[in-house]
Amino acid sequence: MSREAYVAPTSAFNTGTTIDPAPGLTTQYICGDCNQKVLLKQGDPIRCKECGHRILYKERTKRMVQFEAR
Repeated sequence: MSREAYVAPTSAFNTGTTIDPAPGLTTQYICGDCNQKVLLKQGDPIRCKECGHRILYKERTKRMVQFEAR
């Protein structure tokens, strides 16, 4: 995909919540067990707030990342 053909996504995933945390203060993760989106602040325990599972995956970035290969 060329750089000019890339179209940025127009909206983030709809989680159904109206909470709008300040950017940079929280990071969004996905629970490895129930696939629920979890917002964590620095210092929060690494645990899903829905099911208590302790394996969380960081969500993939929305911006285009391009590496130069030789």
